[in-house]
Amino acid sequence: AGEPSMFAKCTAEFVGTFLLVLTVGCNVLGGSGVWAGVSIACVLMVAIYALGGISGANFNPAVSTALGISQAMGGPGLDWQTVGIYSTVQSLAGVVAALCYSGLFGETFNLAPAKGFSWHHAGLCELLYTFMLCFVVLNVAAAKKNVQEKNQYYGLAIGFVIIAGAYGAGAVSGGCFNPAVALGLDLSKSGGPFFEGTGFGWSGPYIVYELVGALLAAVFFKLVRPGDFGGHSSTASELLSEFLGTYMLVLTVGLNVLAKSPAGAFSIAASLTSMIYALGDVSGAHFNPAVTVSILASGRAQDLTPGK
Repeated sequence: AGEPSMFAKCTAEFVGTFLLVLTVGCNVLGGSGVWAGVSIACVLMVAIYALGGISGANFNPAVSTALGISQAMGGPGLDWQTVGIYSTVQSLAGVVAALCYSGLFGETFNLAPAKGFSWHHAGLCELLYTFMLCFVVLNVAAAKKNVQEKNQYYGLAIGFVIIAGAYGAGAVSGGCFNPAVALGLDLSKSGGPFFEGTGFGWSGPYIVYELVGALLAAVFFKLVRPGDFGGHSSTASELLSEFLGTYMLVLTVGLNVLAKSPAGAFSIAASLTSMIYALGDVSGAHFNPAVTVSILASGRAQDLTPGK
């Protein structure tokens, strides 16, 4: 089979993003509670597996932007024309999905920081978990080693980022981690047959923070995998890998505890799983001094370097 046409790729991006935003809206308006994060993560995962072979299954302008920045720095990714086309299609799909869930339920909801939190609290959560999402995508789907090995876990790793972020950071910002989601949710308050015409405006700050997260993801992707950019791996890249994995794990623990998450253990495990899949071949993905000491004591990897 030949390369899919741009029309086919855009159709795949539209369908995947539409399903994602529709699922977000239906879960919120349907009051699904505990299982909302899992539901959203699952629709993202199955759409990635279904459509990844056609368009790459970005379904997120932040992911497309991260891929564009990566290629611009000399690594794997997308050209800027494709980034622009994908982002436009994804944003349109988000708005259409918002029309659909609003029409289905006859109501909609605000995109805004949770009660008791300010815009910078929500923005920081969006930045950090959009960073995590884009970083995992780059490592499990774009990195040269994973592309060559044709791994089958990429969809699971990406979907689990949503579970990691939804139950902790979601209690602060709502857990968009996607400009198409933020735009669709926000525009659903700005007018239309079922829209209340209030609340528009939060998507702007959310999108800015999410795109900063995408930029950071591309930069750190280059730092942990210099070989994908024409450089050579080093101890520094391995140490950075351990720092990032441990940071996201502990962050997820803290947010889940403070938010009194009903699915804290699952969210924390999802965070650990995603980062292990992303960085296991870089540093071994210990993310825990006890694991490192155990490996050293076993005598099987005394230098503690990953298998190359």
